[in-house]
Amino acid sequence: MIHIVLFQPEIPQNTGNIMRTCAATNTRLHLIKPLGFKLDEKSVRRSGMDYRDMVEAEVYEDFEDFSAKNKGRYFFITRYGQKAPSDVKFQAVNEDIYLIFGRESTGIPKAILRPHIEDCLRLPMVADARSLNLSNTVAIVVYEVLRQLDYPGLSPVEVLKGEDWLSHD
Repeated sequence: MIHIVLFQPEIPQNTGNIMRTCAATNTRLHLIKPLGFKLDEKSVRRSGMDYRDMVEAEVYEDFEDFSAKNKGRYFFITRYGQKAPSDVKFQAVNEDIYLIFGRESTGIPKAILRPHIEDCLRLPMVADARSLNLSNTVAIVVYEVLRQLDYPGLSPVEVLKGEDWLSHD
């Protein structure tokens, strides 16, 4: 199972977009307080669209509460990581995979990252760029994991309109 973990997310639209990504990829969402918004806030609903009902967001008081309740392999996505997600062989991980993303303004605290330095990942980008948008980063990383796992449980074809929709007038 793949899990998306947001450490103290601040922007409801990002979390709404991430909810949509979780629904589309069959990944579980975890939110670590404090949150910069209410989960029932209108903008989270709008960003998550009708996918919001397909996602259960579990909320935790702090990182200790989260880590006590969730066992598996933690990967921290941070600008301070020394390797790209493509450098990790996710298919060799034989336990739940947790992709942990920091708050939009300050990321994940050094005290949490330091003991996990080998599992700190960074998306490569130009030297002058600090980071990408949080919801974009989540989508990029989760799809790299899914690519390596051969997209388990995901449909490779259009189901709603039919896989041959383009070939019909």
